[in-house]
Amino acid sequence: MDKFSNHVKNILHGFFLSVGTTVAEPATILPLMISYFGGNPVLVGFFSALLRGGAVIMQLYAAFRAQHYAYMLPYLRRVFLFRFLSWFMIGVCIILFGKEYPTLTLWCIGTGLFLFSFSAGFGAIYFREIVAKIFSHRFRGKTMAWRQFFTGLGAIMSGALAALIMESFESPYDFGYLFMLSAVLMGAGLAAFATVDEPVKKHFDVKIDSFKKFLKHAVKTLKADRQLQLQITTFLMAYSHLVSLPFIILDAQSRIELSGTAVGALITIQMTGAMLSNILWGKLSGAGYNRLTANIAIFMHLCGVLLAFIADSLPVYMLIFFLFGAAADGSRIASGNLILILASEGKRPLYVALQMNIVSLGMFFPVIGGFILHFGGYKALYTVTAASLLLALSLSFRLKDAE
Repeated sequence: MDKFSNHVKNILHGFFLSVGTTVAEPATILPLMISYFGGNPVLVGFFSALLRGGAVIMQLYAAFRAQHYAYMLPYLRRVFLFRFLSWFMIGVCIILFGKEYPTLTLWCIGTGLFLFSFSAGFGAIYFREIVAKIFSHRFRGKTMAWRQFFTGLGAIMSGALAALIMESFESPYDFGYLFMLSAVLMGAGLAAFATVDEPVKKHFDVKIDSFKKFLKHAVKTLKADRQLQLQITTFLMAYSHLVSLPFIILDAQSRIELSGTAVGALITIQMTGAMLSNILWGKLSGAGYNRLTANIAIFMHLCGVLLAFIADSLPVYMLIFFLFGAAADGSRIASGNLILILASEGKRPLYVALQMNIVSLGMFFPVIGGFILHFGGYKALYTVTAASLLLALSLSFRLKDAE
């Protein structure tokens, strides 16, 4: 375990994946792109959920299929190829149809985002299992923090690239070029992780031979483990920030002037928050303080939403996006480490799938946010989000960390 080569490949994967996917960042570029093609707030929320929420559908089935896989890497490589192609085709469709057929373009974008996210349902299970096999509990926190540090660096570079392309090309061609170029860069990271040195898995639970029985077993497992229930509830509610996040950029657009450079700056500051915060998250997680990591991250999200009530200038919005960037990485490290600590080796795919499958329902919170904004306005949107995050914060103090 803890091989340096695997550590480096894990970091490279995060870096190039971030460079690629930040061009469709749900807090900035994606809402602007959907609005350009005529999408309303509800559609913006739906597409934001689609980018990451499609994985929900397949995670438990992926865990069922992976019960007795001695190696996960061959299956993960297939997922990587599928994700690359679906992302690249979004850019192609925007270039071909965006100018003349905006409705068709929206359908193509939606389909591409769903396929990209849908395939992640398999990839997430395989990836988590490989990470658990190649890194120890303490080192895992460090390598994931370093991964997220360079993920933030990659996103900063992507933000600068996005600003350059958006200023250099007219819409919608700028969006198309962004997707195509980012797919190529993303591919470099996928290729890096596809070559990690994965050890064979030796310990398995009794194999369940039908998916129906597997689902019943999953429900029984969830009912029997109160700590698992608490952990899932906490991180599901922590995703409440997504109720507001895709719409803050639209609120900012109505209050202040947002040029392509300003949008790029907001992306950059969000990812700077993510990158720099990992210095803190790595120290806390490496010392075994995953619960404290969750406490601080959720509190940062709450502060960001409260600031959105009074934001009236670019610097304030930059602070909001900085907090959101930092909080997202902290929550991701805490939830990932806590579930792997809680689960035994044989139960890891099931526990990971249960948490990710249920918690990932939070990816659809932007849809709820779209309806709240449409019927109640921004104050109602921010109030609901803040109340939900306050509940998540109170629950996070009851999480159980490593002994």
